[in-house]
Amino acid sequence: MRKLFALVLLILTGTVQAQKPEKWNSSEIYSEIEKLNFLGSVLYVAAHPDDENTRLISYFSNELNARTAYLSLTRGDGGQNLIGPQLRELLGVIRTQELLAARKIDGGEQFFTRANDFGYSKNPEETLSIWNEEEVLKDVVRAIRSFKPDVIINRFDANSAGETHGHHTSSAILSSRAFDLAGKKSAYPEQANELGTWQPKKLFFNTSPWFYGSQEEFDAADKSHFLTFDTGVYFPLKGLSNTEIASLSRSQHQSQGFGSTGTRGSASEYIELLKGDHPKNNNDVFHGINTSWSRVKGGKEIGEILEKVEQNFDFQNPAASVPQLIRAYQLIQNLEDQHWKKVKSNQIKDIIAASLGLYLEAVANSSLATPGEEVKLNLEAINRSNIPTQLVSIKLHPGEREIPIHLPLANNKSSLEIVDFIIPENVNFTSPYWLNKEGSLGMYKVENDELIGLPETPRELKAEFVLKINNVEIPFQRNITYKFNDPVTGESYRPFEVVPAVSVTAGTEVMVFANGAPGTIPVTVKAMKNGISGTLKPGNLPGWKITPENHIFGPLQKGQEVTFNFNVQPPSVQNRSAFNPVAVVDGKEYSKSVVQMHYPHIPLQTLVLPNKTQLVKLDIQKRGRLIGYIPGAGDVVPQALKQIGYTVEILDPKTISAGSLKKFDAVVVGIRAYNTVEELRYRQPALFEYVEQGGNLILQYNTSRGLVTEELAPYELELSRDRVTDENAKVTFLAPNHPILNSPNKITAEDFEGWVQERGLYFPDNWAEEFTPILAMNDKGETPKKGSLLVAPYGKGNFIYTGLSFFREFPAGVPGAFRLFANMISLEENTAPKSAGNNSAN
Repeated sequence: MRKLFALVLLILTGTVQAQKPEKWNSSEIYSEIEKLNFLGSVLYVAAHPDDENTRLISYFSNELNARTAYLSLTRGDGGQNLIGPQLRELLGVIRTQELLAARKIDGGEQFFTRANDFGYSKNPEETLSIWNEEEVLKDVVRAIRSFKPDVIINRFDANSAGETHGHHTSSAILSSRAFDLAGKKSAYPEQANELGTWQPKKLFFNTSPWFYGSQEEFDAADKSHFLTFDTGVYFPLKGLSNTEIASLSRSQHQSQGFGSTGTRGSASEYIELLKGDHPKNNNDVFHGINTSWSRVKGGKEIGEILEKVEQNFDFQNPAASVPQLIRAYQLIQNLEDQHWKKVKSNQIKDIIAASLGLYLEAVANSSLATPGEEVKLNLEAINRSNIPTQLVSIKLHPGEREIPIHLPLANNKSSLEIVDFIIPENVNFTSPYWLNKEGSLGMYKVENDELIGLPETPRELKAEFVLKINNVEIPFQRNITYKFNDPVTGESYRPFEVVPAVSVTAGTEVMVFANGAPGTIPVTVKAMKNGISGTLKPGNLPGWKITPENHIFGPLQKGQEVTFNFNVQPPSVQNRSAFNPVAVVDGKEYSKSVVQMHYPHIPLQTLVLPNKTQLVKLDIQKRGRLIGYIPGAGDVVPQALKQIGYTVEILDPKTISAGSLKKFDAVVVGIRAYNTVEELRYRQPALFEYVEQGGNLILQYNTSRGLVTEELAPYELELSRDRVTDENAKVTFLAPNHPILNSPNKITAEDFEGWVQERGLYFPDNWAEEFTPILAMNDKGETPKKGSLLVAPYGKGNFIYTGLSFFREFPAGVPGAFRLFANMISLEENTAPKSAGNNSAN
């Protein structure tokens, strides 16, 4: 696994609210009672975060009261990030949390497979060859057997190969196959013994005019197998329409820029039956499926009780329902159907707690602790009703420590306990389970089958409050958390995390040593508990000379950190090696880094990750010194340019003028800047004048949709969706004598070896004759694409457009990417020859 950014990103405004406990009002309690009375479920299946139709998920959850979940085959690791610099694995963590935030709004649940979003794929054959097809299929079957949906809905068409993202089509293919396999004992028999088999009743495809190419084609289509829903329904108890809820849910995908404005009024959604019996009523997805309590043995009496609870619910006094809810809870504990017993037990306990105004909390005096460390816990229980309630005991997990209490909880009288709790030595770190082991390009490695599919690592540290309510004992579990007072936002929460005793963080993701010049690598040791002393060792890298042999540190107190420098002399030949320093404390080695990410819309994320820095010995020449950089949607190109010796100045587009740019040897525009920076609409004349006066302007890729200006270049230039996803695709030099391939570095085929994820994306497909296409490349079975790197002289300077994925290659330490970019920066005045008539991508 590549080294991830070991950077604590603190964006304080609003972040501290992300973990506040839910406190339902009467309307929310009543809505949950309605859901408690419905025993039907829907699983929505697609490939990525943002693929899900939040209108349908919210509709099934809030209008039909069905248990609804979204199975995203990947965590969106291969996309771009509009809110920060994190890519790949860290981006997958962000998008996982964004999906959980979305589900919290629309009422759904969230699941995943082990499939890794390796980037854009043009067809399912490529996708399934990079994923482990059989293992991802097994994970989809697991999701079905675990969730036990009556209905499955695919977001995409299994017959759309080549028409959309290969991941999209693959999600539908695998879902359809899993629909047939989940009910067979012969399919993954060990899994079947663990989870049982399950046969869903119906499989649908969530179609729309988009899949038909136009509204007219869709209107003319045969809809005899369609079900139609008006998802624009209004919920008086929520004060929102379903489409408004769906927009709030979709707007949680902030890293992708999917903020959505709510709508009102009718909104039709369509699903097409693929397998199963067609409902006689075209609006009833559950037609022919028993969704009442009578579907389970022993459920009839439960349903009768809960029906009365729903009918007689007192919005002024929800606690009036508790005696009947307690009776239903007791009957649920006797159910033979273990699936519905577990699901409905959890639901009804939450409703009972909310109806009592019950507040249960276990708060640690620190946000971080290490195995074996002792922390203080504040345990609070309060009953805000007149229902007789007694706090019997509190159990702390793991460790099974039980604290007997036997205290009546009188109405609105708080019970507080302060206890010492030793974190068990064998407890796992609270880090994303799918990142614990190094996986492959297409798959995450998860050794514990019970974790597969879960959105995040289950919290091991819990407090179990055992209460006797109306003489019936009921356990309520609460995660141990951390609470503090923020001077701006007040009462604030963060997750309570278990981390290693020492965090070791080395330099940046990539450190480049150009032309044999020595350098230094800073390594930071941070104590995660008090009294840490030890030795920091650099490890052995063949060919690299690293001194000194070790540094002695400590004693350090919790939170204290110290940084040491190691001197590095690179080898004589071009080389890439992984630098992984180790801290030795009391004979135990620590080599991982504690990484934290904080954004306003998701909880603080604490990760324990492998700490590896790519050391790159690079043979490179360059001209120029000072680079101006206009940030786009977030990338690490400025840091990479600094690594090879450039001085980089970040530019505010509002201050750009031809005069202010004159001092720069080159100006580089960040990825998707023309999709995200509105001010660039007005700064093109200044940028073009800079080129005309002798400057080098380099535009990195933009998407073809949502451009703030159509005049990206001083000549005609049209973007397309052309891309080359095979990172090993052959690269042909169309202009082998052009300076950009020869000076100051001679670019050869070797410079395109070791590229990651893709060659490039969103290449232009039409351009003016002033442009010279430099490279040609293509994926298997496609025509050559010539728009990955275009150069045009303009006045005394050069205008360069590139769709090559430098933003991916630099973090991976690809030598050829650095060398080619240095050539782009180094172009001299009017060196690029004009080409005649070469204005086509093919």
